[in-house]
Amino acid sequence: MNRCTNCDAPLAAGARFCTSCGTPATPGAPAAPPAAANRLDLPDPTVTARGRGTTGMEYQIIGTTMQAVILELDPGETVYSEGGGMAWMSGNITMATNTRGGGLGGILKRAFTGESLFLNEFTSQGGKGMIAFASDFPGKIVPVPLAAGQNMIVQKQAFLCAEKTVSLDIHFRKKLGAGFFGGEGFIMQKLTGPGVAFVALDGEIMEYTLEPGQLLKVDTGHVGMYEPSVEFDVEMVRGFRNILLGGEGLFLTTLRGPGRIWLQTMPTMNLAQAIAGYLPGSGGSGGGGNIIGNLLND
Repeated sequence: MNRCTNCDAPLAAGARFCTSCGTPATPGAPAAPPAAANRLDLPDPTVTARGRGTTGMEYQIIGTTMQAVILELDPGETVYSEGGGMAWMSGNITMATNTRGGGLGGILKRAFTGESLFLNEFTSQGGKGMIAFASDFPGKIVPVPLAAGQNMIVQKQAFLCAEKTVSLDIHFRKKLGAGFFGGEGFIMQKLTGPGVAFVALDGEIMEYTLEPGQLLKVDTGHVGMYEPSVEFDVEMVRGFRNILLGGEGLFLTTLRGPGRIWLQTMPTMNLAQAIAGYLPGSGGSGGGGNIIGNLLND
């Protein structure tokens, strides 16, 4: 059946014009495919972000609550991650496990901080390759484009993967109060460019840009990432009644600009504490705990 060359509506046999748009029919003309069918950039509802790295790598982030980032590597291009982050990859991707130049000192540092002792490098061989890294907690994967020498501070264990040109290191807090009571501990991760890195943060993400001197108070654990120009500290909640009855804990994290910050709505620790009340032996009154306990005892 012939179709209209303008609107792609079906044409009756022997029709001299399109009854939908009035375009004259061309006898014997091949059916014209819909214009949208020839487009390669049709929106995919599962893709939440697309981009390109500094070395030519293309990426797309898929999913909603349990996201993954899919990287397309050119021949010879390399990305790396900590152990256990890779979800799937094409057959021409090779893996090599090493210390990424840290040597024995790098291994000891990562062992002391609880990070993976070794890092995995993935390289595309003999053509374009594809590899995906998935988050292991409900949340968002955030691309972090970094210029040469630019740094970003992220919460511990948030690093997912990065281009080979990006440096991953440990960031120690200088202030004792921030380390003890800030919710993120003394140790965080530091990313240094050039290149694009990907971090997995918890829950939904809110990004703010603080002006010089602007202050934001945050409940401990909700800080996912921030620029080094932001001053990170803690302060005690004021008022005996607030401390005793407020339920917000003793301390708040304070972030003072200038710089960008990324806050997360569901820190892993908060979720763990919420679930703990329903586990067997917790003493919680939730029916979920009884159900789980009965299943575990069967």
